[in-house]
Amino acid sequence: MPHGRQSPPRRLGTVSRRTTVLVLVGIVLLSVNLRPAAVSVGPVLDEIRAGLGMGPASAGVLTSLPVLSFAVFGALAPVVARRLGPHRVTLLALLAVVAGLAARSVVHDEAAFLVLSLVATAGMAMANVLIPSLVRLHFPDRIGQVTALYTTMLAVGLTAAFLLTVPVSHAFGSWRYGLAVWAVLAAVAALPWFGLVRHDTTMEAPKRDVGYGDIARTRLGWAMTLFFGIQSLMAYAVFGWFATLWRDADFGAGAAGALVGIVAGMSIPLSLFLPQLVARPGDQRWVLVLVIACYPVAYVGLLVAPHSLAVLWAVVLGAALTTFPIALTYIGLRTRTAGATAALSGWTQSTGYLLAVAGPFGIGVLHEASGGWDVPLVVLLVLSVPLFVVGMYVGRPAHIEDQLRAS
Repeated sequence: MPHGRQSPPRRLGTVSRRTTVLVLVGIVLLSVNLRPAAVSVGPVLDEIRAGLGMGPASAGVLTSLPVLSFAVFGALAPVVARRLGPHRVTLLALLAVVAGLAARSVVHDEAAFLVLSLVATAGMAMANVLIPSLVRLHFPDRIGQVTALYTTMLAVGLTAAFLLTVPVSHAFGSWRYGLAVWAVLAAVAALPWFGLVRHDTTMEAPKRDVGYGDIARTRLGWAMTLFFGIQSLMAYAVFGWFATLWRDADFGAGAAGALVGIVAGMSIPLSLFLPQLVARPGDQRWVLVLVIACYPVAYVGLLVAPHSLAVLWAVVLGAALTTFPIALTYIGLRTRTAGATAALSGWTQSTGYLLAVAGPFGIGVLHEASGGWDVPLVVLLVLSVPLFVVGMYVGRPAHIEDQLRAS
């Protein structure tokens, strides 16, 4: 070896570790912002309608925008990501959330408010679909752990939007501040993605090894649609109407809102470990059996004792709704590549949310037609049966690519 001072050894893992940390921070902050754009309107809907002179039809459109955005714009996310790169699209999606939330909090025109709400929920929907493929791309050996982390933070954002929108509105004297605060949070979440967009030029974006047409040819693809769609239908029915159910059971507005907050908040602790349990090697369907069993228990309980045991049923129902993080975990587990994960995520969420649109609308119609909550609760109880059947299928270890090769 020649004489002289040796160069210090290269720190080969430094860049990779820094990137991993940045991606993880980006995913966590992104996850917190995937629900406030959708649910922050609900707690102050009466004030929004009064402030904008919004009629019942427009209010119905406003409450349906999140589910429709998930269905339409969520389907576009993998296609756009293949052209621009997943990190760039995630950043653009977050910027759309920031722009939509900020601008709608200051407009005074009903139509403008609806358009800007669509912009915000469209960005949220696209980012929502891309997260599973980003997890597969960056953490292929830790899908369960990272999914547990981001679904927990998603639950934190969901619960915070339910619980904090009204207090912030009251503190600053207007519902506009209660909506605008979520734009600030989304702006913070965008910061790590400015540093990650360069990876779309140095890192190969997910290839189109599997497309929507391929997913539609598999039994697993359709089973994922039904599983995701039915559980989403129930979730949006609960978050859209159960505050009214509890108010009709002689709770005040604050108490009814708090009960829905309990339902949402149950996802925070359970999302920490349920995705890790179902991601363990082997058949882990016993986890799904326990979770889905909570649906009939909660619905029957609400039929029998909606007031006296309301807190118990809120806890049980919140446990049942953790089928959502489990469904997201399955999206990553039922594929072998990031491209296939993006396709399955887009297919499952877009078609599933189209099915879920029937939830809040149908429950409202049944409630109005029957004059009470017994019929809607019985319908939800019956829906837990097909959810269990299809859940037993998607919970069985399998991969989309294997079914495609066998077809």
